[in-house]
Amino acid sequence: MQLGSLAFNKTGMVFPDGTEALQDVSFTVDQGEFVTVVGPSGCGKSTLLRIASGLLEPSSGSVSADTDQLGYVFQDSTLLNWRTVQGNVELFAELHGVGGEERKQLAAEAIELVGLAGFEDHYPATLSGGMKMRCSLARSLTLKPPVFLFDEPFGAVDEITREHLNEQTQQLFRSEEFAGLFITHSISEAVFLSTRVLVMSARPGRIVAEFEIDFEYPRLPELRFDPLFAELCGQVSQNLRGSHA
Repeated sequence: MQLGSLAFNKTGMVFPDGTEALQDVSFTVDQGEFVTVVGPSGCGKSTLLRIASGLLEPSSGSVSADTDQLGYVFQDSTLLNWRTVQGNVELFAELHGVGGEERKQLAAEAIELVGLAGFEDHYPATLSGGMKMRCSLARSLTLKPPVFLFDEPFGAVDEITREHLNEQTQQLFRSEEFAGLFITHSISEAVFLSTRVLVMSARPGRIVAEFEIDFEYPRLPELRFDPLFAELCGQVSQNLRGSHA
């Protein structure tokens, strides 16, 4: 398995109470791919990420990923309120034993990448929702992970902020070339960001459709008004509606 890739092989998950969350899920995400999973609520999308990160062991099948080199962005920014932006961004590098000067340099580079330069001394309480998510992105970027997991990270912000964060995430993907696995309920977000979109069925979650997204990067905001973009979103939506059956 190559560095910077993630592979699910007939992965299944049954919880102790008998709930079958995932069934026979197989797909790969290679370096330089950005794969988004959409599906109905409760279909096991977040469970998929927790298995990928090593937080859960699958009941069947396997997952191949280097869990020591994962970036993980949660639904909430999960910042420490008593730490500044600088302190929060340094946290993961600090926990991995990176020395002070190197840690500061890595944090400075990540803060610059996400557009938070000038806010290093601000505390989370003074940041907008979008800025908090950018801080969370920067924190994961400090270790330059070859695999990045995103668990519906922009669901709690307004639509305009979400579009800005989509553009920022796309820029990060292009500059860092990680293998990205992104979970969302937004079809337009999935199509805008991804090289591939996977549709999951209702629980137990299975992959029921796959779409190659061939739009070239960089993808400008106007892409969302392109008839081909709308057509592709419609195809994904149609398969998603069918996945509820």
